[in-house]
Amino acid sequence: MRRLSTIISISVIASFWTGGANPGYTEDARDNSNLKKVQVFILSGQSNMVGAGKVTGGNSRWGSEFIDPEVSVYEGAYRADTDYDAMPAVTTLKLERFGGTQPTPYPGGGTQVTRGFVRVKDSGIYQFQPGYGGSMQNIMEVDGQEVHRMEPGQEAVRHDIKLTGGTKVPFKITYLTDDANGLGWIDRQDIPGTLATLVKQQGKYRYLMNDKGQWTQRDDVWYRGVVTAAGSHWLGIKSGKIGPELGFGKVLGDALDAPVLILKTSQGNRSLGWDFLPPGSEQYEADGKIYAGYKDSPDSWEKGSTPKPINWYAGKQYDDCFEAAHEVLDNFSQQFPHWKGRGYEIAGFGWWQGDKDRYNTEHAKRYEQNLVRLIQNLRQEFNAPEAKFVCATLGQTEKESAEGNEKLILEAQLAVDGTSGKHPEFKGNTATVYTHPLSQGGASNSHYNGNAQTYMDVGTAMGEAMVQLLKVK
Repeated sequence: MRRLSTIISISVIASFWTGGANPGYTEDARDNSNLKKVQVFILSGQSNMVGAGKVTGGNSRWGSEFIDPEVSVYEGAYRADTDYDAMPAVTTLKLERFGGTQPTPYPGGGTQVTRGFVRVKDSGIYQFQPGYGGSMQNIMEVDGQEVHRMEPGQEAVRHDIKLTGGTKVPFKITYLTDDANGLGWIDRQDIPGTLATLVKQQGKYRYLMNDKGQWTQRDDVWYRGVVTAAGSHWLGIKSGKIGPELGFGKVLGDALDAPVLILKTSQGNRSLGWDFLPPGSEQYEADGKIYAGYKDSPDSWEKGSTPKPINWYAGKQYDDCFEAAHEVLDNFSQQFPHWKGRGYEIAGFGWWQGDKDRYNTEHAKRYEQNLVRLIQNLRQEFNAPEAKFVCATLGQTEKESAEGNEKLILEAQLAVDGTSGKHPEFKGNTATVYTHPLSQGGASNSHYNGNAQTYMDVGTAMGEAMVQLLKVK
């Protein structure tokens, strides 16, 4: 059932990594009418569903770590068989500003080679990303090792390098085209808990990277993010943060013989008892206060008083997030031309949320009631009565030691699991993933310290739970 609330306009701002709605994919004429429908999984919740797992130790513009940089210009276009170190330069320019947002402009007029020294503050393993846009087409060497090569029309190939803090080593960047500038980024690759460290140093999740050290992407699972979960691309790493979608999509992509769409619609710092309050929720009284029902504003007021509405209402985030999902699905063929004519079906929902509710006792007390209504509403909302539902608990909350509001929320999330027997209608179609054993530390309000393993393992567990539900006849 489609509600009659106002459909919001979604403008997804994609970084240059994503390249728009369907980057690099133009095929839209394939006849998919006789093929299996795309299996759609809608993921929602608050900031940890949006994703805060760190991919690297922090990608930062370079600047002060580079010493005495200068660019030399050599006659003619770049030639691979030319030894520019032995060739006299037409001109040489000292680069007063190297890096930042406004580096010293290069003079142009030939093949340009930048030389100098680099000295990092801390010892570690680093990756260099020289250039931006067309200027990324270059070869960079640090201490005699090639760390970056991007030839025209090819993808960048980068190699990590171990550097000792405080030690100065030479670098050289040879630009292969007329595009050249002093822009660039340096990225630490061995910070504990980052995805790069987990994959490269610890050998986890090796499917995420090829033998050239490049992040891979699937060609059978598409990721589409709306609201603050931006992006539209084949499932892979396209920014500096990840959510549970990588592990979730890997499991579903491997298990199903139909294409998969991960449609993530989420917003940080939102509660189920107020922001995501499902349609049909009614006002209630507690301790002399009236608490908002769906569409009411504010969230509570003294009994007998006349409340003054604020610029938000109970359930607004529910409306915003799921209307955004409808907007994508209502334009399925335009959003996903590679699946034109194939059609889709809503196969399941994923929910990872609960942090904000733990700061409001009344919201925590009613979490189970609200979660049950959410599950029911989403299946009706998207006309998908058979769609499975997987809920993940807050990672810091342990069964044996939980107390107060966190205990209420954990018990509510465990209660909707179809095996609990508390809600017979959910048997075989709803599951809860207890995430405390998967959490690598931190809490939901600190985004689990950005530890990528937490996000990968929670996503994987949610995917495995979804696959088990899909197998139930």
